[in-house]
Amino acid sequence: MIRRAHRIWRYFWDIRLFRFLVVGGINTIFGYGVYALLIYLHCNYKFAALAGTVLGVLFNFMTTGRIVFENANNLLLVQFIAVYTVTYFLNIGLIKILLQNGFNALISGALCLLPMAVISFILNKLFVFRKKSYP
Repeated sequence: MIRRAHRIWRYFWDIRLFRFLVVGGINTIFGYGVYALLIYLHCNYKFAALAGTVLGVLFNFMTTGRIVFENANNLLLVQFIAVYTVTYFLNIGLIKILLQNGFNALISGALCLLPMAVISFILNKLFVFRKKSYP
């Protein structure tokens, strides 16, 4: 039974998007935790989103690069930061729209998690960890 479960886990773990979602979940817990804490402390949602993004970037870079894309090239950090800059502005734009439509900042941030994860995966795959930069 345990061997079968391990084989199933290995099957899914070999799928890059699955690894991205698992690692992204860990990264998201951290980033959203910072965001939620700052909202709880009555910070502006723009600052809270920026702080969560900035504090998570280095951790995310290491986990996403090494585990998801199997690439530990630290020279890609600049492109990685550029991707997170784009996703930050998309994120606060979506949060603003949700706030204008009656959602609170915590719910708005949570609703943006999945779309931002998909956009982040696509941008990282296309612009940071391109196929030619990893085996």
